[in-house]
Amino acid sequence: MLNRACTDVSKTRVAAVFEQVFGYSLAVDPTTHAGPIVQKSDANATHDGRILDGPISASSVRDGYVYQRLVDTSDGAEVVDLRTPLYGGIVPLVYVMRRPAEARFAIANTSVTLHEPDAVFDAGELRQLAVFAVEMGVDYAELDVLRDRDGRIYVVDVATHPAGPPTALSKSEEAEALSRLAGALDDLCARAVRERAPSGSPGLG
Repeated sequence: MLNRACTDVSKTRVAAVFEQVFGYSLAVDPTTHAGPIVQKSDANATHDGRILDGPISASSVRDGYVYQRLVDTSDGAEVVDLRTPLYGGIVPLVYVMRRPAEARFAIANTSVTLHEPDAVFDAGELRQLAVFAVEMGVDYAELDVLRDRDGRIYVVDVATHPAGPPTALSKSEEAEALSRLAGALDDLCARAVRERAPSGSPGLG
């Protein structure tokens, strides 16, 4: 069963595993952090982020929310998200998604383009993303990755039920993405069958 070991994709869990693997923190203490802070629900897929000016008072801290540094992904008037499918530790492609800075927490994108993984991440980052997936218990997912202007990347969300290529992708790139994702899923399932087949067994055809 895919993702059987992944039982928690809350933002608290994602941030904790991210810090463990990457060695630097996404989460902040909002009562001491000076500068912009992102407040958002700890639950996944809520798209309710707000930018606050930290530090804030202890009485302003809300239960059920997390507080994170604002990752500056701005490129002119737009912000850039790196939606990253990951299948058995392999990144088959990356969607580079752009939207207006004032709508950074929205779902709709101004544009989406398809990119080779090694054109977006270096080899060390790809290895860290694979380790992150193992520590999260993820076999198959899409990661929301942000690259700060200082060059470092941050994993801010894990979607264990990917919805497929983003709607703003061109038809030709959508077809290419689906072909690559199908191949990556086939490879993942074939690898799982081989690893679980008893010694000497031909496995499943």
